[in-house]
Amino acid sequence: MNTGYLYHEVFGWHDTGTFAGDAPTDPGIGLQPYHNYEHADTKRRIHELIVVSGLIKHLIRIEPRQITNQELLRVHTQTYIDSIKSQSQLRLGGDAGDLTTPFGKGGYEIAALAAGGILEMVDAIFSKKITNGYALVRPPGHHAVSDLGMGYCIFSNAALAVKHAQGVHGISRVAIIDWDVHHGNGSQDIFYDDASVLTLSIHQDRLYPHDSGLRSETGASNAIGTNINVPLPAGVGNQGYESVFDQVVVPAILKFKPELIIVASGFDACVFDPLGRMLLTANGYGSLTAKLMKVAAEVCDGRILMTHEGGYSAVYAPFCGQAVLQELSQVKLLADPFAHVDNYPAQTLTRDQATEIELAAKLVDLIP
Repeated sequence: MNTGYLYHEVFGWHDTGTFAGDAPTDPGIGLQPYHNYEHADTKRRIHELIVVSGLIKHLIRIEPRQITNQELLRVHTQTYIDSIKSQSQLRLGGDAGDLTTPFGKGGYEIAALAAGGILEMVDAIFSKKITNGYALVRPPGHHAVSDLGMGYCIFSNAALAVKHAQGVHGISRVAIIDWDVHHGNGSQDIFYDDASVLTLSIHQDRLYPHDSGLRSETGASNAIGTNINVPLPAGVGNQGYESVFDQVVVPAILKFKPELIIVASGFDACVFDPLGRMLLTANGYGSLTAKLMKVAAEVCDGRILMTHEGGYSAVYAPFCGQAVLQELSQVKLLADPFAHVDNYPAQTLTRDQATEIELAAKLVDLIP
């Protein structure tokens, strides 16, 4: 298995400032300064574990490049691009639009390198240099819409990859599978009336954004059925997520038959994440990856591109990333040292959780 891997140290230089939780610091009312949840440590530590474990020797490194303005215009407006560029030149940087997506000086250049790197990975897949790949990029992208950044996201990385694959490599159908704990509202918004793209988000119900990600959001006009949301109650673990894949994700992919599968890969559904309340483990992520690879081999010659999104446990996210990349590459070097969490009692699927998954499974019938 030829597995691509993309990371650049400058991604760690993306500066999200000091926040208290998701609020700007204000010592006057007790909000003591602390680094933003979306900071460099989790991504840097994922990369360092991949290197220290020796897995890096079995991966094909993909070099990132700056995305061009014309490539950004496939998804984003010129006004929005110009806003990010101009703020990026300021000494203290700026914000992508919702006042909770800060970036420091040079933020545009870093975000453009992340987005351009993902396009390079798309090219590597369709040139058959790699079969699948993981882009460990920062800043993330799945909340950004065409004219607004939000939720730490500046450019819509996965959406840009879709447009590049369609525009440059001539494919017609792409699926975005989003397993970040937060709703992939940006991808949904960009492709809501586009029947050539299946957007499927598995997330904790109304965690963020609080007003999106409902099952009733199924697509617009001629694209009804090509947007599937699987909102889950807090506390779903490995068995629940595997059930989602068995009943919703795999059947949806088999019916839609994409030529490329993109995964918006957040590790904030893991058991130790400070922002989510789900119970996925590293071995659980590995199992989901295996299920995805099996169906991808059947419908699109194994073409899977994972682009990194959230995940805020600096201790545990590295093992989740390691598990996913070990599965993608079929090189097993490191076991999860926290594997006792696989046996937490709450890992068992409950009746209420099963009911929510069964309701979501009915949406597969709507896929045209």
